[in-house]
Amino acid sequence: MASGGTETFPDLGKNCQHRDCNRLDFLPYICDGCQQVFCSEHRSYKSHACPKSDLSRKVIVCQTCSMSIETTGYVGQDEDAILEKHHKSGNCDPTKKKKPICPVKGCKEILSISNTSTCKNCQLKVCLKHRFPSDHACNRGVSASSSTAANGGLKNFLSCFCFKNRTTEKA
Repeated sequence: MASGGTETFPDLGKNCQHRDCNRLDFLPYICDGCQQVFCSEHRSYKSHACPKSDLSRKVIVCQTCSMSIETTGYVGQDEDAILEKHHKSGNCDPTKKKKPICPVKGCKEILSISNTSTCKNCQLKVCLKHRFPSDHACNRGVSASSSTAANGGLKNFLSCFCFKNRTTEKA
């Protein structure tokens, strides 16, 4: 009988060549590094400890159009050359560049010139809805000196109010 399949269909599927598996897989994967056959569980370089794992996949993001370009990571593949080839291919469309969005969790507002606000405390660019430090979980928040100044002003205000009440009671 062949290395895979069943008695009725001997050429159907292949056995996983991982040392601990040997499972019959009807949709086997052939590793492009070591050229061995693996099941879906052991198809990644890491899961079968591929000796040629330096061929792992990498992704380069084009700064012009925000398109992800997959590379295989072969030695000698220059990222600049890949990006230049992408620019010349005609697939690079600057109108497809992703617009910046508000970084507040759950907010999907696209930031433009007219609706962007920069926080004075943390310098984060957010939409107008989240422009106040309490709305965007500002990492600096209100500084200690300004909060004590505010408390001092409140005490002065209250002391003036109490002083007026004392003078009216004496009269």
